[in-house]
Amino acid sequence: MRLGSITISRAHFPVTTLGFGRRIGLWIQGCSIRCPGCIDRDTWDFAGGWKVTVEELLALTRKWLPAAEGITITGGEPFDQPAGLLALVQSLRREFGGDILAFTGYNHEALFAKYPAIVRHLDVLITGPFDASAGQRLYLRGSDNQRVFLLSPKAKSRYPADIDGRRWEGPRHLDFFFDGTDAFMAGIPKPDFPATLRRGLTSVNLGCNLAPHKSARKEPLAFECRV
Repeated sequence: MRLGSITISRAHFPVTTLGFGRRIGLWIQGCSIRCPGCIDRDTWDFAGGWKVTVEELLALTRKWLPAAEGITITGGEPFDQPAGLLALVQSLRREFGGDILAFTGYNHEALFAKYPAIVRHLDVLITGPFDASAGQRLYLRGSDNQRVFLLSPKAKSRYPADIDGRRWEGPRHLDFFFDGTDAFMAGIPKPDFPATLRRGLTSVNLGCNLAPHKSARKEPLAFECRV
């Protein structure tokens, strides 16, 4: 039985900054919400990315599953492709014992009512649009209006019980993946990160273009970081 298709931007492993442990990161392409200040504007365009079958995306992730502790699905907006997302999380749940975390710009009330079949396959759901004016002090999210829901016993064993109101503590870490002259970042930076990065690169006579771009590649970006 064919599982349908989904359009993705890129896939990374390991991602260590978007959930518990070493994770597979899947960036879904296309977003109808388009929050001002979003750091992933290159994932907004529904005409971008690569349309793949769910089977193809599963095949891509299988080589990483044995070493992965979790999977993070972000974007873009995953719930803008609900059929493909449902097929993906159902299949991952059958094959994978780690936790599955999804970021979404939609509010939780709408998702719980409209997409219960998707939500029941998730362990962690982080909801709400990015809003810089709400503050950026709370753990594992871009702005303080966003909510974190622990949906399973596994999630509750891995994440702090007070995570929905927990503040960031200590430095924030980021993952970087490189492809030729392009660099891709995974994580949730501090609000002043772009300016800090530019100053640091300028100090060693390097430049930085943080503007979104359209890759010339013909296949999804799939990066594995070997450390």
